[in-house]
Amino acid sequence: MGRRGVDVSIVTSGHDIADARLHRQVTALASRGLSVEVLALGHGVDAPPGAVQVRTWRRRSPARRAPLALEMAASARGRVLLTLDPDTALAGAGRVWAGPPYGNDRRRLVVDAHEDYTALLSDRPWAARAGGLPGGVARALVRAYLRVAAHASLTVVADDQVPPLRARQRLVLPNVPYPGMLPPPADPDPHPRALYIGDVRGSRGLFAMLETMRRAPSWTCDVVGPVALADQNELRRRLAEHPELTQRVRFHGRRPPAKAWTLAPGAWCGLLLLADTPAFQRAVPSKLHEYLACGLPVVSTDLPRQAGVLRESGAGAIVPLGDDVTVGSAVAKLLEDLAADPARLRNLRERARAAGARDGDLEGHYVRFADAIARLA
Repeated sequence: MGRRGVDVSIVTSGHDIADARLHRQVTALASRGLSVEVLALGHGVDAPPGAVQVRTWRRRSPARRAPLALEMAASARGRVLLTLDPDTALAGAGRVWAGPPYGNDRRRLVVDAHEDYTALLSDRPWAARAGGLPGGVARALVRAYLRVAAHASLTVVADDQVPPLRARQRLVLPNVPYPGMLPPPADPDPHPRALYIGDVRGSRGLFAMLETMRRAPSWTCDVVGPVALADQNELRRRLAEHPELTQRVRFHGRRPPAKAWTLAPGAWCGLLLLADTPAFQRAVPSKLHEYLACGLPVVSTDLPRQAGVLRESGAGAIVPLGDDVTVGSAVAKLLEDLAADPARLRNLRERARAAGARDGDLEGHYVRFADAIARLA
């Protein structure tokens, strides 16, 4: 840190310190020469290597996240507060925009609005329930958060369509890989193996993947990421009902990106089996580009934007939307056909490598992001 102190504090009461976007941002800022501290959930051993200081907290219930966000914002030392979720954006606004002693400390607020939280709430049954108090509180929080995001010194969004659509200074930082953070393409393992990395929940294909593996007995699957609390009991029930899956579907839990992607070399394909929800209709998940950067063909449900990338590149296969059984059955047939047709698999892998190699100006996105933060710091 030297005599300058901390340039940027990345603050989040909702994201684990192993979060991939957080790691990419720290890497970009550190490469720009900025000193970065991270205040997040989880364990310090999962911190991004470029952070000069790390402080972590245990995950708390939704009712206790607001006090945690206030605590984090109050203890952040950076000249720029970069917030990653609504709670910390609101707390950070109080820290930066309040009167003395905080109002005169020349800090700047940056809001990373990488999710469309209004659409995301419609994916959560507890929030979508008509007349429910938790949903009403969450929607009010999101409205307040969007006002803060629009008036921050810098608003970073993951996509042109992510709100707020108007802000003082708005920068699109898409969820694309940071060069050098992923392993290079490698030859496939001798035996068929699929890969999924990301949040693990029903709407993101958890149970469709189980159905796939049940119907594709020649395949195994590595699943990396935290299983949503709401889906853990159902996962245990299904594994107890089909105990043979415990030998072929390996759950690795949450891992920082550098460790998560060590499972990519040798995999035959990456899975992207999102459900048809309002948030996913408009999304381009980061793992789509990450799979391609690793040279992995992508098996995807037929959602507009991710399917569009695969149709244009020919770097994967698309299955119809439907329930877990419908999707799982279609993916299983596709995977078994691939296992029996080495030429088709080889063609898809060549197209995936080509798509990953021409996947836009990846480094440029992070250079622009780091430059914008540096001007504020």
